[in-house]
Amino acid sequence: MPLILLVGTTSGTAEVVADEVSKRLTAHSIVNRIVRMERAALPMFTTRKHFLICTSTYGRGDVPDNSKPFYHSLVEARPDLSDVFYGVIGLGDANFSRTFNGGGQRFDNIFAELGAKRIGERMKHDRNSGIRPEQMALEWLENWLIEYDKLRFGSIAERAVRTHQMG
Repeated sequence: MPLILLVGTTSGTAEVVADEVSKRLTAHSIVNRIVRMERAALPMFTTRKHFLICTSTYGRGDVPDNSKPFYHSLVEARPDLSDVFYGVIGLGDANFSRTFNGGGQRFDNIFAELGAKRIGERMKHDRNSGIRPEQMALEWLENWLIEYDKLRFGSIAERAVRTHQMG
């Protein structure tokens, strides 16, 4: 079952980030697929259970235009996502402190409200940080992959991590 990278973008930056993350996931032997959110639909949750949301923030802390229909369908239909696991890569601009990373926060909130379980911490990139978002995402992904591997492999991954740390 592939890991689905859901991409919400206005200017294309989140898509660039998702492309780099996808390459790293593939190198880590994780089958994955990028799905722009305008193509995402609720029925995918019946067969797909692992998601990585990569989204920018638009306007006053809103989700990008291409992801609005998908986001609103989650809010209105309220599907049961209790068997879904997800991570969030959020992109934003800290100059807008009250709405900073609002797109990622909104998706994080709705997935959690619907019962999904987040893997790791939400990544919050600030476009003014001087760090390219894809660089930050790849650094964040290293820790996220440890948590994701625990989900995929259970105690085997935990023993391997402990053995590696002791090693």
